[in-house]
Amino acid sequence: MKSVLLRTTPRKSIILIRMMVGVIFASEGIQKLLFPQLMGVGRFQEMGLPLPEYTGSFAGVTEILCGLLILLGFLTRLATIPLLVITLSAFGAIHAEIYIQEGFWSFLHHIRVDWALIFANLFLLIEGSGKWSLDYRFASKLN
Repeated sequence: MKSVLLRTTPRKSIILIRMMVGVIFASEGIQKLLFPQLMGVGRFQEMGLPLPEYTGSFAGVTEILCGLLILLGFLTRLATIPLLVITLSAFGAIHAEIYIQEGFWSFLHHIRVDWALIFANLFLLIEGSGKWSLDYRFASKLN
């Protein structure tokens, strides 16, 4: 099981996707905790999500931890799963309303970053973290 989670392709360029995903999620998570009324609990209340005082903080901490794991390239495949769940949840909770109120083209404009993050996470889930990662280093030692 360990080797499946750590297995990765040896391409060095994957670090570019990891840096994008890791920095975006880690910084968004930090902002949810630093500015709870604007980015975390308050925003979750505004959207009508259940238990916003917990889900806002939980999302922030999850984004920070998983973002850092992806930056390090450690358990990358595992770290992408909660981030995909968070992104897809935001997609449905936030952007569905935009589609209803503002129409298709406005909806496409608002989801551009979410689409990029969804596909970048799927890429990392499939390919792994690349040669410049802790996953690669540990997988090499297991074999």
